[in-house]
Amino acid sequence: MQTIGHLINGELVTDGERFQEIVNPSTNELEAQVSLADRETVEKAVAAAADAYPAWRSVPPIKRMRIMFRLKDLLEEHADKICALLTREHGKVLNDAMGELQRGIENVEYVCALPELLKGEHSRDVGPAIDSWSEFQPLGVCAGITPFNFPAMVPLWMWPMAVACGNTFVLKPSERDPSAALYIAQLGLEAGIPPGVLNVVNGDKEAVDTLLTDRRVQAISFVGSTPVAEYIYTTGTASGKRVQAFGGAKNHALVMPDADLDNAASALMGAAYGSCGERCMAISVVVAVGDATADALVEKLKAQIAGLKVGDGRDNTNDMGPLVTRPHLEKVTGYIAKGVEEGAELVIDGRGLKVKGFESGNYLGACLFDKVKPGMVIHSEEIFGPVLCIMRADTMQEAMQIIDDHEYGNGTCIFTRDGEAARYFADNIKIGMVGINVPLPVPVAYHSFGGWKHSLFGDLHAYGPDSVRFYTKRKTITQRWPASDLREGAQFSFPSNR
Repeated sequence: MQTIGHLINGELVTDGERFQEIVNPSTNELEAQVSLADRETVEKAVAAAADAYPAWRSVPPIKRMRIMFRLKDLLEEHADKICALLTREHGKVLNDAMGELQRGIENVEYVCALPELLKGEHSRDVGPAIDSWSEFQPLGVCAGITPFNFPAMVPLWMWPMAVACGNTFVLKPSERDPSAALYIAQLGLEAGIPPGVLNVVNGDKEAVDTLLTDRRVQAISFVGSTPVAEYIYTTGTASGKRVQAFGGAKNHALVMPDADLDNAASALMGAAYGSCGERCMAISVVVAVGDATADALVEKLKAQIAGLKVGDGRDNTNDMGPLVTRPHLEKVTGYIAKGVEEGAELVIDGRGLKVKGFESGNYLGACLFDKVKPGMVIHSEEIFGPVLCIMRADTMQEAMQIIDDHEYGNGTCIFTRDGEAARYFADNIKIGMVGINVPLPVPVAYHSFGGWKHSLFGDLHAYGPDSVRFYTKRKTITQRWPASDLREGAQFSFPSNR
């Protein structure tokens, strides 16, 4: 059986006696096993990163940038293999995997502008013969802890920027589907990243806790569920680290009576059911203004769900693949049962779906609830599956209040033809990422990604301009070279430019 190990100081290693099985979600057949790093193994990776840091931070930014250019080429060259690994271990359809990888590559493209991004600021003659400037210096050893739902893209949010800024890095990908992240890291070494600069450790909570408490680690980025994100943030900051921890989401779409309901329904299909709803930006709740709007939207969604094709992710004619694991499937179906118990109307029940030839897979058809009320578990908690909830409001203000009252503030969108309503929504909704007739308002690589409220713990967002600030620290230098014949007396007043 293939054993997936760790990448430490440029070498693939396997350690310890703890392993976790990796199964293909489409068949539940065993594909490999992953070695779960113990504390000692993680500390070796951190030590390798710490040893590599002094030399790496001294490499000119233009040379680090050239490595990123080579990495981009390698990612494109080996895209088919990366996407096959994503589909094998996660289950997402191949064209969805390709979209994920492309978004990751776009972040590498942004990093390729590194010399411009790292330019500081300079002011001449801030005082008599005094110049002042600021520069952005790396932090040291950084770490990233990434989720199962985007095994390629989210790591590419983190380590390319961190490494390009002069830091060294330890990546802890999800143990559910680790192969793509490990393979991409190997491509990084092939591109020219020196041994020790980029390390990968596969593991569980023991590995995470080691990274959180090791004093050599200066910064940690995390993407996952909110309870874990809060734990990562509080534990990491208590250990003196800079931390950004992205938590859960419950993304709402507000549908106005004047919206193009055909286009809205089509957009919501992909936003709710794409990648089986296993996206932190998935639309899982629609708040329709007016019963007539809700009734018409439900009928249009029912018609489109009837044509949804679910099956093996390797078949690009399918719209959805399986859920990532059998326990996750059981968790999602438990939420569906809870919604029925609480009185929501289950319009479409996707439970019990069997795919011909893949009867043992973790398949769940699209589910659609109507007349969901605030306070129901299926509204308050993140389900992370192909479950869309319809809520009803009498006015736009009532709909916005439902969205604002939720503990999560990751993403939202509005469907309308009214520019005034759209602008009011964008200006006043208490959510971090907003779409106007765009159901998945994920920022492009040269902006930054992040939510509000319990969807983000920390001050800086992911990738884009914020990532440069997250992975560097500002240093400001004030310099004076007085004339050799100038003799000055002591000054006891606070210095100023008067």
